[in-house]
Amino acid sequence: MAQLPDGDEAPRDGALPASSLDAGRPLSLYIHVPFCRVRCGYCDFNTYTPAELGDLSPDTYLGAAMRELDLARRILGPRRIDTVFFGGGTPTMLPAEALTDLLRRAGELFEVSHDAEITTEANPETVTRQYFDDLRSGGFTRISLGLQSVVPHVLQVLERVHTPRRGLDAARWASEAGFEHVSLDLIYGTPGESRDDWAASLEAVSSAPVDHVSAYSLIVEDGTRLAAQVRRGEIGMPDDDDLADKYLMADEALTALGLANYEVSNWARPGGACRHNVAYWQGADWWGIGPGAHSHIGGVRFWNRKHPRSYAAALAAGDSPALAREVLDDEQRRVERVLLELRIDSGLPLDVLTPAERARVADPVARGLAVIDGDRLRLTRAGRLLADGVTRDLLD
Repeated sequence: MAQLPDGDEAPRDGALPASSLDAGRPLSLYIHVPFCRVRCGYCDFNTYTPAELGDLSPDTYLGAAMRELDLARRILGPRRIDTVFFGGGTPTMLPAEALTDLLRRAGELFEVSHDAEITTEANPETVTRQYFDDLRSGGFTRISLGLQSVVPHVLQVLERVHTPRRGLDAARWASEAGFEHVSLDLIYGTPGESRDDWAASLEAVSSAPVDHVSAYSLIVEDGTRLAAQVRRGEIGMPDDDDLADKYLMADEALTALGLANYEVSNWARPGGACRHNVAYWQGADWWGIGPGAHSHIGGVRFWNRKHPRSYAAALAAGDSPALAREVLDDEQRRVERVLLELRIDSGLPLDVLTPAERARVADPVARGLAVIDGDRLRLTRAGRLLADGVTRDLLD
């Protein structure tokens, strides 16, 4: 699993610099649920199977998460919450009542906006019609389903345990439960995936009642089973041209369905963009609840202890679970704006760039990778394929 970054030791009481606190800024909550039935071979998220956790029960995690919510309220004071996102792991391994209890507690401690976006990720094999009914009645407004593919041999390589149709059925159940906002996650570039395989997954989206699709290129992360298979030569990875072709296929297919690209890897119908993720890309305040969760409050970034056992132990002792933090200076925050805002459809204000960086803008514009739209720089479709390189060239 991915290692936590280095940073300065976080204070035991979790206190933040007064300069980072502003009660007028809205807050987003991310709640990390670290449980999975099995760990997929490509996954390097902070997740644990029951065998790995032993006698550490979900109730222990829930009690710790409740304590961290209390801690966040003590440190931040009264704040308005605009978005809540349950991620993992597999949040839907927990009973729906457990998720709605956490949401209810957040509402007791903070003011949750009347139109707040409340999302949970869901694996298709862990949900039922009744589960979605319970989430909807408990205040959830959005479901994000991990479909990944509808092709059996692709799912097998990814070690996904659901059947090809299960994710599409789950999307229909969520819609029937009253969820207006339903998202599907897709992965392209799995070893052995043909263009026809990818086209089949994209075609499946057309029959699903969804208003949002995320399509990510498979990344082989060090330390995963997939990385070991690649290293041993058991499977090969597609080349960059194949990945580029599949990205363009996704953009053409999803655009034809009425979903507009609003971030490099995300498409949505009008009103369907994930407001929680937009808050990340725009540098808003968010507090991450749970083991290994990251937070950003007013230019201070901090992250929790990684293992659920040490996370819960810290909170049981009355301490903050934060392991380390970094206080970003003005230049670091400016660079982050360039890195993040250039990825979204509204683009990057040109005045965020230094004079030297603005002088470099002419090159990606001349190459058709970006356009100047009023006072903003926006990537073209070709530029989205090379987003990291365009950003690196501007900042160098």
